[in-house]
Amino acid sequence: MPTEQTTPSSAGPAGAPSGTDRAARRAVTVFPVLVLAAGAVGLAAPDAFAGWKPGVPYLLGVVMFCMGLTMTPADFQGVARRPWAVALGLVAHYVIMPGLGWLVAHALDLSPQLAAGVILVGCAPSGTASNVVTYLARGDVALSVSVATVSTMVAPLVTPPLTLLLAGEYLPVDTGSMVTDILKTVLLPVVAGLLVRLFLGRYVDRALGALPWLSAATIAVIVAVVVAGSAAAIKSAAALVLLAVVLHNGLGLALGYGAGRLARLGAPASRAMAFEVGMQNSGLAASLATAHFSPLAALPAAVFSVWHNVSGSLVAAWMAHRDKAGRAPSDPSGD
Repeated sequence: MPTEQTTPSSAGPAGAPSGTDRAARRAVTVFPVLVLAAGAVGLAAPDAFAGWKPGVPYLLGVVMFCMGLTMTPADFQGVARRPWAVALGLVAHYVIMPGLGWLVAHALDLSPQLAAGVILVGCAPSGTASNVVTYLARGDVALSVSVATVSTMVAPLVTPPLTLLLAGEYLPVDTGSMVTDILKTVLLPVVAGLLVRLFLGRYVDRALGALPWLSAATIAVIVAVVVAGSAAAIKSAAALVLLAVVLHNGLGLALGYGAGRLARLGAPASRAMAFEVGMQNSGLAASLATAHFSPLAALPAAVFSVWHNVSGSLVAAWMAHRDKAGRAPSDPSGD
């Protein structure tokens, strides 16, 4: 899964070096293809992944450790500099997406397993690719990183009770066990990665370019395991799950952008809000669904993992195109 290190720290999103821009585009383009291929392998050869389910939390821990390696103290300083905007992004994320998950599950009359899976996706923290997509959209990357960081850090306290509140009518939810799992698979690996970056930064810097691809490959394996576990049910449920994911993600992007505009944050910050609200940590959702519900409940997270990168990239390209078109009369070069 592409992570923050593909976003330049020295150049704003409106004037980033073309090499970095190409690297970021390549990351968010290749990732969905890789995950889609992994899902196809899991569907075609489910027996190959028999017994892999217990390893999913550890695989997610690798992804979150990579995310921690990309973080620096500056990410937390950004929260202190703009507490109002970060707080708004956090509230919007944990209100809009969980609420939309519940509404979509009811509107489509999903089965208990799929409904719980869709809701769990909505209750997850921001997706790690949201920062890259914000950069491609010429949005406020600093705000995006701050909201993603805080939403990840508070996930152990927010995700389990929200899941219980909204998905408890479908399936039993063990919030205590879920808190423990999020601490072990998300918070501890992120903190460990942050500490390694803090004390061994010069060595970590040499490996930053490889981290997005390590994360992407790991998420692909998670998707393959999830799809393999519910291969028998996918053919009958695939179209419905895709519809649920498209509605959930699309409405999240739109309402996130609308929340930023309503709060008068400006266009760049509103773009960041759109992706921080509409893009989820689907790897975490898949891991939790597999551990606490069933592989079928993890299917929405697997589909979301592919779709939100595709939709995010398309929306980002459209936003960047509009931004260039709006500056064209006074700046013929469009830069």
